Amino acid sequence: MSTTRSSTAAGKVLKVLSAFDREHPSQTLSQIAQRTGLALSTTHRVVAELAEWGALERDEDGSWHVGLRLWEITSGCPRTQILRDAALPFMQDLYEATHENIQLAVREGTELVFVERITGHRSVQLLTAVGTRFPVGSTGMGRVLLAHAPRDIQEEVLESPLRAWTPHTVTDPKTLRAQLDRIRREQVFISDRQLSEDTVAVAAPVRIGRTGPVSAALGIVVAASGASNARGLREPLLRAAHGISDELGRRAHATV
Repeated sequence: MSTTRSSTAAGKVLKVLSAFDREHPSQTLSQIAQRTGLALSTTHRVVAELAEWGALERDEDGSWHVGLRLWEITSGCPRTQILRDAALPFMQDLYEATHENIQLAVREGTELVFVERITGHRSVQLLTAVGTRFPVGSTGMGRVLLAHAPRDIQEEVLESPLRAWTPHTVTDPKTLRAQLDRIRREQVFISDRQLSEDTVAVAAPVRIGRTGPVSAALGIVVAASGASNARGLREPLLRAAHGISDELGRRAHATV
């Protein structure tokens, strides 16, 4: 955040809210001040205003966390709400057919944001969760989205150092470029232990209509020990992705 922007009242509010994430869900006033770089007195004033409105709530131990009022507003984000409403019935059917982790994600710049997930107590544990962000090249779903991203986004990712999450992670730009070409041809991508050595992901694009732009990625994540079954998930995944795409296309046509 620029110095000019962070010096405004709105900028200070955004800095305080940005201090909360999955790794820091609950913080004391001093911790918020330290993470934002704001003076303690300024932090106290901003936090008090946010708490009065309902964006922040205070725990019994005196620490702060994101409030219900803020969740109510963000959950109504049109971009994700329409997508989630269209996708959930197909995700539920896919879960019933596989009893594996089913995830839905969108791209924002060079990052992947998970917007919905269905899982069961027998499903393999994941590093991801709804609301978390990862570099778009890190996951199977992210690579599907990257394969269909604008050329400048692809080049920005390919020209930047790629993190090796596991010994299996593809980080060579030439190899990744070829992988993206294959994803565009084959639609479905199997990500073998790229993000975690314990998981294999199968991912496919979700479009607005069968031939429209890619708006999201749908994925199934299974235990690495079940990797031999990953190819068998290709067809049910594609059926669900096509179903969501058709529904999004229908809704888009209905609003014209």
